[in-house]
Amino acid sequence: MKLLTKEIISKFEKHPFGSQDGKGMDARVLVKYFNPSGIGTWLIPEAERKGDDWRLFGYCHLFEWEWGSLMLSELQNLRLPYGLTVERDIYSTGKFVRDFVK
Repeated sequence: MKLLTKEIISKFEKHPFGSQDGKGMDARVLVKYFNPSGIGTWLIPEAERKGDDWRLFGYCHLFEWEWGSLMLSELQNLRLPYGLTVERDIYSTGKFVRDFVK
């Protein structure tokens, strides 16, 4: 699965770092990435281009929910059990961060 599409790039360009500052749980999720074989969810409301890569900022869950940044290439290079890779949730567009956290 492609983690980055032309549509997502367009959203990233419209929402650079700091564009949703102060919104917290009311920030709009541009894209949701997840580990299909276990823990790992990344809700991304902001991003900025860094050369050929993208620096993402979002609300992430590995062991607990926390705000942080990571590079898209880190997600693309993760190798999971059974030959799986990180996937993009095609149904999460436009929701708020609070819609995913229970």
